[in-house]
Amino acid sequence: MEVVICKTAEEVGPRAADHVIKCISGRSTPVLGLATGSSPLSLYAELARRVEAGELDLSHALAFALDEYVGIDPAHPESYANVIRRTVTEPLHLSESRVRVPDGAADDVAAAAADYDAAIEALGGVDCQILGIGSNGHIGFNEPFSSFSSRTRIKTLTPQTREDNARFFNSLDEVPRHCVTQGLGTIMDSHSAVLVATGEGKAEAVAAMIEGPVSQVCPASILQFHPRAIIVIDEAAASKLQHRKYLTDLQELIEGYYAH
Repeated sequence: MEVVICKTAEEVGPRAADHVIKCISGRSTPVLGLATGSSPLSLYAELARRVEAGELDLSHALAFALDEYVGIDPAHPESYANVIRRTVTEPLHLSESRVRVPDGAADDVAAAAADYDAAIEALGGVDCQILGIGSNGHIGFNEPFSSFSSRTRIKTLTPQTREDNARFFNSLDEVPRHCVTQGLGTIMDSHSAVLVATGEGKAEAVAAMIEGPVSQVCPASILQFHPRAIIVIDEAAASKLQHRKYLTDLQELIEGYYAH
């Protein structure tokens, strides 16, 4: 696990974008995994800026969203199908036919989830999985006590997650209670993962992910076993790390080595 601590939240998007581009460099058809929520927005905005500037072309990429609410109208502005379209598909000039989102409105959601997982596997897995982290340590919608070997499936959202997401809806009652999400096993099959987090509200979850034991209580802690996980955070999100100075010193050493 590589930890990159940025001085400000504004630095997180560009630094994370650098890592995403490195992870998919040389791939004839790169496969991206797309997180939703507020955490990756600055990363997507930076990728879009580079696309508009002619510095980056992702038109040949394929993409799979991490999750979707179950039972939400796909036309709802907060369905993740719509969120991905607004924040990723259109800004990055991707064809909608090359971007998939789990089908939370299918007649058989469980079967649709299995098909979704199989489609990722058929492509050889995700080349770079973009992740955020929930305040309770979830990645995707893999809530605490999710199986580390889980595949794409239906999950019940915790009250905390629903409360955290209520800001996107008119009221807590409108937040769906169930979702379909890529599993932790699916995420761990990705060739690389770039997780972004900012703000003190994520500090406890970040500390548990990086320094705590690998535990189902903090699903994101499984990334300690990922062969290429890069954690890009700001100083506020790093504020609960007990070994922050060591991680910063190590980061400076690595960056100094590659600079030469």
